Amino acid sequence: MPPLVRWSDVVREAVGDVAALVFPVECAGCGAGDVSLCAVCDRALFPDPVTRTIAGVPVRSALRFEGTAARVIRTMKEDGRTSLAGPLGRALAEVVDSMGIDEKSGIRFVPVPSSRAAFRRRGFRPVETIMRRARLPVTRAIVPTRTLLDQRGLGVSERAANLARAFAARPVADARVIVVDDVVTTGATLAEAVRALRQAGAEVCGGVVVADTPRRSVFADGEAGRSAIGA
Repeated sequence: MPPLVRWSDVVREAVGDVAALVFPVECAGCGAGDVSLCAVCDRALFPDPVTRTIAGVPVRSALRFEGTAARVIRTMKEDGRTSLAGPLGRALAEVVDSMGIDEKSGIRFVPVPSSRAAFRRRGFRPVETIMRRARLPVTRAIVPTRTLLDQRGLGVSERAANLARAFAARPVADARVIVVDDVVTTGATLAEAVRALRQAGAEVCGGVVVADTPRRSVFADGEAGRSAIGA
């Protein structure tokens, strides 16, 4: 399936990329001057894959959400520096390539959606922006059903309750899909996305994320969620 391209999204991302070239910048990873991402920090984004099981499906991440990777992702999302989606997309693409997905398999890549508030604030959808840089086709099959509380500061059970029935999926009967997100912490966001897709009739084959947040303890599949839904 060809990528779903919305020209308004492409224009927003292009404006962000041009701004990064015109105005003085510093490295998103270490703060070095006059460079968007220095060579050392770029090398730090070489994939270090981790796989965990969420809602009964394997979820493979490219990076650990710490250090350079965490700073680059936050800078892209909060400062609107969409040029940083390039190296993040490269890491995501390498992990997808390692999964050995046959082009004839008919797999659809479905992003976890940004909340409406996050899209209004940023003007772009981080997950989809990274997917396009990774040359992954975007299938917008999941939509938010209601406004959510900010996940930050919520406990495990509170996060799970906040996410319950938060997504719905467009009709995808018999489709084979892989869910895509930028960051996974404890898995509730991805688990809710998987639930919605299954309810709509899809076969969820797995998930891929840019970065996995290291945890001190292990939670059950889909028990809790990430710090910022659709962020």
